[in-house]
Amino acid sequence: MTGRSARGGGAKRPTLEDVAARAGVSRALVSIVIRGVAGASEETRERVLKAAAELGYRPDTRARLLARNSPRLLGVTFNVQHAFHTDLIEGIYAAADDSDYEVVLSALTPRRDERRAVETLLGYRCDALIMLGPESPATRLDELARRVPLIAVGRRLREPSIDLVHTDEEAGMRQAVDHLVKLGHRDIAHIDGGRSPKATDRRRAYRAAMRRHGLGGSARIVPGGQTAESGATAARLLLDGGEPPTAVIAYDDDCAAGVLDSLLRAGVSVPRDVSVIGFDDSRLSRLSHVNLTTIGQDAGRMASLAVERAVARLSGDGGTDRDFVISPHLVVRGTTASCRT
Repeated sequence: MTGRSARGGGAKRPTLEDVAARAGVSRALVSIVIRGVAGASEETRERVLKAAAELGYRPDTRARLLARNSPRLLGVTFNVQHAFHTDLIEGIYAAADDSDYEVVLSALTPRRDERRAVETLLGYRCDALIMLGPESPATRLDELARRVPLIAVGRRLREPSIDLVHTDEEAGMRQAVDHLVKLGHRDIAHIDGGRSPKATDRRRAYRAAMRRHGLGGSARIVPGGQTAESGATAARLLLDGGEPPTAVIAYDDDCAAGVLDSLLRAGVSVPRDVSVIGFDDSRLSRLSHVNLTTIGQDAGRMASLAVERAVARLSGDGGTDRDFVISPHLVVRGTTASCRT
């Protein structure tokens, strides 16, 4: 193997010219083979691919995209702390591949806010933005949607410039409360999602579901958040406040995982002493040691719809329907049981 094929020690990255020289063909012919278009014989194609493999040549995807009239890029913002966003991203990649679009990810972290994540994607000249659980003010999102097609996943908005793909929060919370009431629970607390815009919808839905069962007077909402840490803190508040509820509905699966951890550390048995329900049906909830009862959101369907809407907007065939609501479903696992009291 030549020095150029080695990937280390400051070696030069192999180029099309290197592959052409090794295969004994022109650069143009190598380009044809690498791009997978017609124009090269089978014998030539095999020789070029063998030379490329020997040299360790990899196509420059960024250059190829920028060479197009349109790079066909879908930018996606997501929060690294949310397990459900991982499920959505998996579906987005699959749907984008089917539509011949590339995906560029830009993450939100505790030190990297949504504005910076968006600006990074705009810097990559993304054709459309798919924002998972956007938390920016509605006015900011509307302003952004006037610059580039914007699909908001997991949030309700009134701005007609934005395409929406979200779950019926009211139906989901109603299913959670109904399930617990059927098991005999009456003292049901909700750990909310903090300042998240979606948390407002779930708080409202929880109160409405409790009132339907004549339990409005016993409804209690505990300040929480969207992470396991916030769920653990909220659970400790419940335990320190006297008699804990017999059931808890957490804002999401991440929050519920923190609740389970605090209850376990305090010697509270789940579900014998306290039943716990999450929201999302993320891969976290399906782990055998978590085995969380939860409200399932159809990640695959949501991701597919988000990509479909982005592609439709870019093709000029976006239609007039901009609000797509997905029905949730109850997933019963091992963290809920009949009330003992």
